[in-house]
Amino acid sequence: MPSWLAQAAAVWLPLSVLAALYVAADVLSPRHRPPMRVMAFVWPLTVLYWGPVGLIFYLWFGRANSAGSHGVQHAHGEHSQPRGKHAFSSPPSRPMWQAVFEGAAHCGAGCALGDFIGDWLAYGTRFRPWGSVFAGKVMIGFVLAYVLGIVFQFFAIAPMRGLGVRAGLVQAIKADTLSLVAYEVGMFVVMWITSHTFAGLTPKTLAYWLPMQWAMLAGFATTYPVNVWLIARGIKERM
Repeated sequence: MPSWLAQAAAVWLPLSVLAALYVAADVLSPRHRPPMRVMAFVWPLTVLYWGPVGLIFYLWFGRANSAGSHGVQHAHGEHSQPRGKHAFSSPPSRPMWQAVFEGAAHCGAGCALGDFIGDWLAYGTRFRPWGSVFAGKVMIGFVLAYVLGIVFQFFAIAPMRGLGVRAGLVQAIKADTLSLVAYEVGMFVVMWITSHTFAGLTPKTLAYWLPMQWAMLAGFATTYPVNVWLIARGIKERM
């Protein structure tokens, strides 16, 4: 293991955890509780793999104000206020890139959590199909990421559209499958590269998780344009 990787991980990962804990505490406060409850899980998980940079995005446009709306400002500086039963929808004046960022983050949070758990399961069970450690992580991680991704999407799309469980799950699958696959492809490509570049690292090693953050960011990058298309077509809700 390169010494620079260990040193960078020893600095960056604790900062990432502290930033995520700050956001987790912030979204629990009455003043900044997200109107869409699932975002109280999405933002801490997003900041966990984005690190302190993710905290900047959260404070910039992801943080809800005391009225339950996002801190998006109009040209004259007023904060948007929620209106009607769809109060948690994005204000019309909100830049598209911010809405897409939250859509990609929403997908990425379920994927990141699933892959995090999957890495530990693959390592603990020594699941190695065809003798491949990487294949084990990919298979378990993808299944967990898909399940959690659909659950996260259900709790976003069902309340926004007023859907029941069955209809909500169907729409969640339609909205999130392509986005999730795009995230996993970008993530697994970088995971494959780093697993060969830094061979021998395990989840028990702190330095293992820094390349994993890179992989999750790559997944975010590959799912972002897909979310642009999904939101533009109305397949996925503008958050």
